[in-house]
Amino acid sequence: MAKSKAIIVIPDEKVMNKILLLRGKKIMIDMDLSELYGVETKRLNEQVKRNIKRFPGDFMFQLTKKEKEQIIKDYPHLENLKYSPKLPNAFTEQGVAMLSSVLNSDSAIEVNIKIIRIFTKIRQMLSTHKDILLKLEQIEKQTTNNSKDIQVIFRALKQSIEQPKEPEIPREPIGFKMPKK
Repeated sequence: MAKSKAIIVIPDEKVMNKILLLRGKKIMIDMDLSELYGVETKRLNEQVKRNIKRFPGDFMFQLTKKEKEQIIKDYPHLENLKYSPKLPNAFTEQGVAMLSSVLNSDSAIEVNIKIIRIFTKIRQMLSTHKDILLKLEQIEKQTTNNSKDIQVIFRALKQSIEQPKEPEIPREPIGFKMPKK
């Protein structure tokens, strides 16, 4: 009998909660990645060190002490990092993609595909939000101009209401007049 392949199911939300914003980049911390891949953080970092040429500065960087303290404060799920004497590694989307070539198990490949799809989904959402924000900005400018026009109309209406009425002069009726007999 053939072995049944275990399918790893990781909810999108779990992965999304592990994507952080640091140095203006969306990143994932080595501890979170190792949890998703089902390996020890130490082993993940060993593989990265063995293949360090695959991880330039825009794919992976080490956090500073200050950044480590900040993410521990901002993200409660990283609280265990405060007990680690080492500074964690941060992987950008490209770094996560490169991990697939370093970690070569079936489960790591599945998890990696899931993570990359979520990064792509986030990028698409941000793009959509930018379009919406631009449209809102255009509408805001239009309403600002319209509100100025509306204010002018209201002032004119107020002035016409507030102006003192001139006494009415009796007028002769217009139209056909019957001759008097």
